[in-house]
Amino acid sequence: MNGKLPSASAVVVVGAGNAAFCAALAAAEHGVSVLILERAPENEAGGNSRFTAGAFRCVYDGIDDLKALMPDLTEEEIANTDFGTYTEGKFFDDMGRVTEYRTDPDLCELLVTRSKETMRWVRSKGVRFMPIYGRQAYKVDGKFRFWGGLTVESWGGGPGLIESLTAAAKKNGIKIAYEARVLSLITDDDGVKGVRIRYRGRTVEVAAKCVVLAAGGFQANTEWRTRYLGPDWDLAKVRGTRFNTGDGISMALEVGAMPTGNWSGCHAVGWDRNAPEFGDLTVGDNFQKHSYPWGIMINANGERFIDEGADFRNYTYAKYGRVILMQPGQFAWQLFDSKIIPMLRDEYRIKRVTKVRADTLEELVQKLDDVNSERALATIKAYNAAVKKDIPFSPNIKDGRCTVGLPIPKSNWANTIDEPPFEAYAVTCGVTFTFGGLKIDTEARVIDTDGRVIPGLLAAGELVGGLFYFNYPGGTGLMAGSVFGKIAGTTAGRRAAQMP
Repeated sequence: MNGKLPSASAVVVVGAGNAAFCAALAAAEHGVSVLILERAPENEAGGNSRFTAGAFRCVYDGIDDLKALMPDLTEEEIANTDFGTYTEGKFFDDMGRVTEYRTDPDLCELLVTRSKETMRWVRSKGVRFMPIYGRQAYKVDGKFRFWGGLTVESWGGGPGLIESLTAAAKKNGIKIAYEARVLSLITDDDGVKGVRIRYRGRTVEVAAKCVVLAAGGFQANTEWRTRYLGPDWDLAKVRGTRFNTGDGISMALEVGAMPTGNWSGCHAVGWDRNAPEFGDLTVGDNFQKHSYPWGIMINANGERFIDEGADFRNYTYAKYGRVILMQPGQFAWQLFDSKIIPMLRDEYRIKRVTKVRADTLEELVQKLDDVNSERALATIKAYNAAVKKDIPFSPNIKDGRCTVGLPIPKSNWANTIDEPPFEAYAVTCGVTFTFGGLKIDTEARVIDTDGRVIPGLLAAGELVGGLFYFNYPGGTGLMAGSVFGKIAGTTAGRRAAQMP
């Protein structure tokens, strides 16, 4: 946006990621003025959404639901693919299981039951979707089969999603101001009345009938990470934007909002050991290393420390980053042999990768920086001997190919590390977003510490607490952002339209 900020807007949305844009677009449907305020400069805008691969976990009951989202699907693709289904029941089961049944039941119900209709709504705004063939489907007996409940991604990944949503916002007359850092909320006895902003070196105020907070979690705030997540979290890398420092949460708490959810928990993954401290848009999410279920992971002591095949990657990757952070030196090595190397995800083939390669196991362990090589070799040999080789390997299902007699078992996909050449990749912890945040009701209105609605204040996206605990099913973040962004925008737009 060029020139001065407007002095007032019916609805102000704080943030410019997926949840924020969905809120803005939903509010605009009520015929009210909408202003998006984004802290980042335009070339870094988009929040964490821009750093994602663009996967959405959504309900679909068959091919017709997928064709509604992806009309470009060809008959050949449909014939050669087993898309399966992902029912509401499966989604509920996954959310309950991975959060140890702590997920807020009301919010979880909205997430699941509105996922399908929200995806169609996002599609109607101009966002295109495609099947996740590259990461979520393996070809078996001549046919691709999707696994893990994750089938749909935005065209162009996270960058493509933000580009499409930005275009949709402009098309719908929504104003966007970049480098506009919201400092605080303006309130009186009747609720939230606007925001105080630092914009182009000046502090200004914008009056509003409703404010939607969609400014992400606090993962880029080193001090908050250490305060709430605990020791060593100051040493974690940040996968996404450097601008998600908890500002939206902080300003809401200052006006009495109730904190809720898993404040000591976060989404954290295996991330290249030598990645930069914050996300790099030229690399996106490719510093992640998510093929670990097909291999093994070894720490500085030369020992395995986790069941790499406990479940599909979609259900373990968001909690295993924490486990890696707790290892000596905060790192681990992922090991694979020639049977699996061709199956590794694309992120293993980027130029900026911490990788070693060898023709013998003895040579490989010597190349693992900062690892007890003698112990590592013994660990690999003991693992190979423990694999139940009579059970066939199948990447599309939990195949039960396991180990026997090890202190830490491998439950599925236990491939021996015995066919050269061998490769190993060094990973540390990359934190994606934090789980603790603001308490909202089913209309996305922020609740105060007395249990009452704060009039005029709504929230959506990663700064909402109560949805995720301990872990996270892959692709749920963007879906939750869209669902609750739309709800928040609808509530704000309706309220603003009714006010004088």
